[in-house]
Amino acid sequence: MRITVIGGGPGGLYFALLTKKQQPDWSVEIYEQNRADDTFGFGVVFSDETLHEFLSRDRESFDRIRTEFAYWDDVAIHKQGTEMRCAGNGFAGISRMKLLAILQQRCREEGVDLHFSAAVRPEEIATRFADSDIVVAADGVNSRIREHFREAFQPEVTIKSNRFCWMGSTRPMDEFNYFFRETEHGIVCAHCYQYEPGRSTWVFEMDEACFQGLGFSETDEEDSRARLEALYEEELEGHGLLLNRSQWRRFPRIFCHRWSHGNIVLLGDAKASAHFSIGSGTKLAMECAISLSHAVVEHGETSVEDAFAAYDAERRTPCQIIQHNADVSLAWFEHMNRSWEMSPEQFSMVVMCRAKSITYDNLIVRDPRFVEQVDTAYYDQLYRETGDDYRDSRPTPMFTKFRLRDMEVQNRVAMSPMAQYSADADGNPTDWHFVHYTSHALGAPGLVFTEMTCPSADARITPGCTGLWTDRHEAEWKRIVDFVHTNTATRMVMQLGHAGRKGSTQLGWEKMDRPLADAAKNWQIYSASPIPYFEGVSQVPAELDRDTMDRIRDEFVQATERAERAGFDMVELHCAHGYLLASFLSPLTNTRDDKYGGAIENRLRYPLEVFEAMRAVWPAKKPMSVRISATDWQEGGIDEADSVAISKAFAEVGCDLIDVSAGQTVADQTPIYGRMFQVQFAEAIRNVAKLAVMVVGAITEPAQVNTILHTRRADLVALGRPHLWNPYFTREAAAWYDARNQHWPKQYLAGRDQAHRELAKKREQDIDTRRKARPRPHDTGNVQAPRDRREAEE
Repeated sequence: MRITVIGGGPGGLYFALLTKKQQPDWSVEIYEQNRADDTFGFGVVFSDETLHEFLSRDRESFDRIRTEFAYWDDVAIHKQGTEMRCAGNGFAGISRMKLLAILQQRCREEGVDLHFSAAVRPEEIATRFADSDIVVAADGVNSRIREHFREAFQPEVTIKSNRFCWMGSTRPMDEFNYFFRETEHGIVCAHCYQYEPGRSTWVFEMDEACFQGLGFSETDEEDSRARLEALYEEELEGHGLLLNRSQWRRFPRIFCHRWSHGNIVLLGDAKASAHFSIGSGTKLAMECAISLSHAVVEHGETSVEDAFAAYDAERRTPCQIIQHNADVSLAWFEHMNRSWEMSPEQFSMVVMCRAKSITYDNLIVRDPRFVEQVDTAYYDQLYRETGDDYRDSRPTPMFTKFRLRDMEVQNRVAMSPMAQYSADADGNPTDWHFVHYTSHALGAPGLVFTEMTCPSADARITPGCTGLWTDRHEAEWKRIVDFVHTNTATRMVMQLGHAGRKGSTQLGWEKMDRPLADAAKNWQIYSASPIPYFEGVSQVPAELDRDTMDRIRDEFVQATERAERAGFDMVELHCAHGYLLASFLSPLTNTRDDKYGGAIENRLRYPLEVFEAMRAVWPAKKPMSVRISATDWQEGGIDEADSVAISKAFAEVGCDLIDVSAGQTVADQTPIYGRMFQVQFAEAIRNVAKLAVMVVGAITEPAQVNTILHTRRADLVALGRPHLWNPYFTREAAAWYDARNQHWPKQYLAGRDQAHRELAKKREQDIDTRRKARPRPHDTGNVQAPRDRREAEE
């Protein structure tokens, strides 16, 4: 085969090296537009895990790279004269120039043909390389090949808001440093690490307002150096800054829907970029080079198309995960001012956990002393603010109390509202509901939310949805609440909602969101505007008129009164997921031209009217919450400014807690899923609007709960699906952390000590195992590299 690589960066070189090594008879050549000794930037960073991967692929290049690495374990976060240091991270830095030189030499040794100062125009690829079986486009973040074939690769390029520039320094350092500086115009961060003796990388980052306020110019490198040397005089310790194309830029976030076109395949930043704050750009390129090489070696001679498909199948999901983590990290730096008033301990925890890939438990494995420091600061602050004293018991943030008005919750965990579709034909809770809710309450979450319960028959989503409009409904709910209050310390929350245009549909395990199969059984549905959920499939809802608004408002009021008589501790109004009240809030579903449509203040008018009417009959000593969709996951829908305005408006009329969810407003939404994927929305409302929030969404383990609480992304954490398969999630977590301050029913006391003994012991064993298993590739000694890819995976 004949393979042409366009672009001689780390990804292109590593692909060529590995491929030629496996197939020495193939022709592999590289065309690079710059000279062999040109380089832009300073150092690159790899984690221990990445180094281990490189060790397994080409021991020769690894051994040479290893001798040039600067290693460090610590991350130091500097804020307002305080340094917080977290050990156990395991990173290595190397000069980009040296990395390229080593890879170039290894390519020559394996027989790769290298051509430098050889630019390739995209339009000439087909003729200039007509005899090439594969053309690898590794021509970087500004890929001309990708842009020339935009229709085929379908790139999405988003230019992010922060300004950044790369510089170097002669200042030595033994750790990765984040130097945060407060100025009158905003916060500046310097990301710094040593990559060789006497040389360190300094990446400066700030928002646009700070950039303009401090008087920086995009292209005047000398002026920027002078300003930054003055600003960071203390941190530079007498050393100056070095320049190398150190112009101010905005980060381009690149995602390609397709990675190949004909015999051309994208590699590295050309196909997907990852923000420098997680140090994964070069890592991503080289790991993708490994995968592409393997796919080409395995399938290339029989089918180039199959090779590209295998490459895409293996790497797309890992790339998206890295990109998602990088996007979350990038977003935090765009809004780092929101965390600035935090204590140095809490701020450092936010910095370490900003991308969500590092959790509370990960940090305990890495550096228990660091976690002890941030825990101590958390308990001290809680004691000052509430009087609750956990300074000796130290149960983790998850098992600290929380108060809303007169309601005290024993821990920060909630069972999220989850539709059960198991009511009888009249909307009555059944034995299923009794067992479901009481068993989960025995599992000891601080709060148990009911499924969305409806104030009238025509408010239901499905015929299986529960109601609260009859005496029978009220009695059945009271039976559940009374059991929970008698036997547990869990608080019960009634969530009330109206399905709106998403009503009169089939049960969740049938054809979700589709009308009832028997057309005669469908009932009239309503919405802010007459827009069906599924065009041509769903009913067209009636636009709510004033008389119907009054009726529905009054139905919510009577349901609220019934919830109080049933003994519920809190009531939540459902204003999310495209249901009736949410349909007023979103501009995608509210196209009215009266006083209930248009600006956000008008779209809020009816939901606020309903809430205020409910608040008027709900006891003042008891709290109320509202669930919102903080985004519609669709262009033109609710954005951050809207979600903050919505939250503030409800708070002003007596809402105590914002339950932050997202989406499900329109059928053609394009959500971005991932672990804890809705945390970013809760964090904005918590830190911008300064309101109490509860977050939900792909939160699956206690470590994530503690991370969210520690970093002030939410005050309460709700879990849905994990509770479906483990009602005792919270009890297990309490035993895992040996938090002995939680209520246990008398009947279960005999199992309490055993649970704490066994799970706490298991946790210590788990921590010990994870510490021993951490790769230390720079201490390999005589360890032999695997001979091939299969052995590496085994």
